[in-house]
Amino acid sequence: MNDTTPPSTAPPQRASATTQRGCAGVPAPGGRLRRALLLAVLASAAARLDARDLEELLTTPVPRPSPFEVIKAEPVVGAAKYEQRQSEVAAAATVISREEIRSFGWRTLDEALATLPGVFKTYDRQYSYLGVRGFGLPGDYMTRVLLTIDGVRANEPLYDSAPLGRTFPLDLDLVERIEFIPGPGGALYGQNAMFGVINVVTRKGAGLDGGELALSLQSPRATREGRVSWGKRLDNGVDLLISASALRSDGEDLTLAFGDGERGIARGLDGERDDEFLFKASRGPWSFTLMHGDRLKDDAVATYGTDRFSPGSFQRDRTTFANLDYRDTLSATLSISARLFAGSHRYDSTLIYSGQPYGYPGLADWQGTEVQLLSTAFAAHTLMLGLDYQRNSRIEQHVVDFSDTSSTSNWRDRRNSYRLGLYAQDDWQIGEDVTLTLGLRMDRNDHIGTRLSPRAGLIWHTAPRTTLKLLYGRAHRAPNAYQSYYADGDYMEANPDLGGETVDTVELSIDHRIGRALHLRASLYQWQVDDLIALSEGQDGIVQYRSAGKLSSRGLELSAEQAWHNGARLRGSVSAQNTVDTDGAWVQNSPRVLGRVNLSSPLPRTRLRTGVELAYDGMRRTANGETVPAHWLANLHVVAERWIPGAELSLSVLNLFDKDYAHPGAGERTHQMHAIGQDGRSIRLRLDYRF
Repeated sequence: MNDTTPPSTAPPQRASATTQRGCAGVPAPGGRLRRALLLAVLASAAARLDARDLEELLTTPVPRPSPFEVIKAEPVVGAAKYEQRQSEVAAAATVISREEIRSFGWRTLDEALATLPGVFKTYDRQYSYLGVRGFGLPGDYMTRVLLTIDGVRANEPLYDSAPLGRTFPLDLDLVERIEFIPGPGGALYGQNAMFGVINVVTRKGAGLDGGELALSLQSPRATREGRVSWGKRLDNGVDLLISASALRSDGEDLTLAFGDGERGIARGLDGERDDEFLFKASRGPWSFTLMHGDRLKDDAVATYGTDRFSPGSFQRDRTTFANLDYRDTLSATLSISARLFAGSHRYDSTLIYSGQPYGYPGLADWQGTEVQLLSTAFAAHTLMLGLDYQRNSRIEQHVVDFSDTSSTSNWRDRRNSYRLGLYAQDDWQIGEDVTLTLGLRMDRNDHIGTRLSPRAGLIWHTAPRTTLKLLYGRAHRAPNAYQSYYADGDYMEANPDLGGETVDTVELSIDHRIGRALHLRASLYQWQVDDLIALSEGQDGIVQYRSAGKLSSRGLELSAEQAWHNGARLRGSVSAQNTVDTDGAWVQNSPRVLGRVNLSSPLPRTRLRTGVELAYDGMRRTANGETVPAHWLANLHVVAERWIPGAELSLSVLNLFDKDYAHPGAGERTHQMHAIGQDGRSIRLRLDYRF
């Protein structure tokens, strides 16, 4: 996979646990071995130090790149499918660097993204979701944000979900940067890119230049994590990276209060496991990537009306991506990128009803290709033309009664599908300080036919340090297989005639730099979704996905980023948005105010660096019309660099002040609680060792 080119659950059937281990909370084997290994590494490194070494390590400053150069050097690839400076991008794009990921100790993709303007997180103790600019319907499964990894689409075709949280099949330590491009990206990417595109750029083997070992322990969830990675650029020019990661968590005993007033303690039911693997190889214009993630989560909150306080219910997701990429320059003014890709998603769940287990497996296999030409042959024009095709060769959904595999209640749906997209874009320099971006994509699939997605962006550098962007875009989404065809005869019925949905967005963004170190941004936007696909309950109590009218929102995002000569950086934002339905009613799970502050700084005369996060989320409306209160959260991350040769020690305190807060559930048919409690204070210790 080319590192510089982008290439480009649901249901009562998405569940996750510990493979049918019966009971969560059983300590994973090998815990003593991991602790012994950790102590051995510490002891070996400590033996190499004397008192004078320690004093020198504590007082000698760590060489770091200039914060100004770091900010200026962060490119964006995902906005145009080729590398641009942020000032050239036809969007209010933001880049999260690997340095920031290290400074704040983020371990999942959603943790990092939820620090950005207008972005908020929802966790239902099964899956993590992101809301963007006021849209974050509970149970949406991230179908309206597109995730790409090195430009390759990661949304699978069964549920259309973007894998976030622990379902993301890549250890965050292997991420070079995260690009977030808010607004519709349908003109380039088509399906799913309605409220934003997330492009994750992975590290190269040369960046590791050796081996890395990471071990961590977190309490009180009894979470153990480990990673071993090796990467290098060989003498023959081949760049290699191979990595394996594992997580085991017993979880906590949770005090739960259901909507009907029943209360109790779910003991040993919140366990989790996650395994990840990555292999990358590249040489010259060719690159190949293979990645795999296997995550399983026990169900403590009785999702989909399962038995309460009972072990055995879980949801599991296994995802595999493979990609062969070619990128080269054909002439001084023409370059090409092409790829072949394939993916596989396996969803499995066991849900317990009245003591009887039922299975809800789902699977999807897909293959495809993308070809893109980029030309600068015409003066003042950067022209791009691309074609992508994806064949979903196998999409299946099942319901299985484990007590009677021949039962008529067992159900299966199997089908295949395709999508084809042709896109073009022109970045036209119409004046010394003015650029006009025009793009159009035509998509065709076998469900809703042909759709067009246009975009236009006027970028005006009104002064050397001020940039104004006026943006318009449209994006669409066809219903996924689950929304159209799932029918278990009890929970939901199919709607094969379900149509697609579209979003239109208009945005005005102003960027201004004060000196070299302070960057200010203001974004004012308005969007409207037509023919929103949402669950609707009939008189018989059976639900069905239907077109549910319109949603609209107006919002303002103000952000600032400051860098200092000593390496300290401050990033903060305030976002206000008002999202309403056709009747003007406040939409579920849509906070009207968000506040974010992130400060990282070295501590003078020590080898310590701190990262402090403050996050404010305004109140959100629940499915029953009530609200969950607004809340402040604080996280603290402290890194000890070079105290031990080749090693880095860190301490993280999450939810520093032990705030009691909750996120809205998706409604009674999915969650039996209108508000789902979140984790209290926890402490994580971590060792990173290079060899």
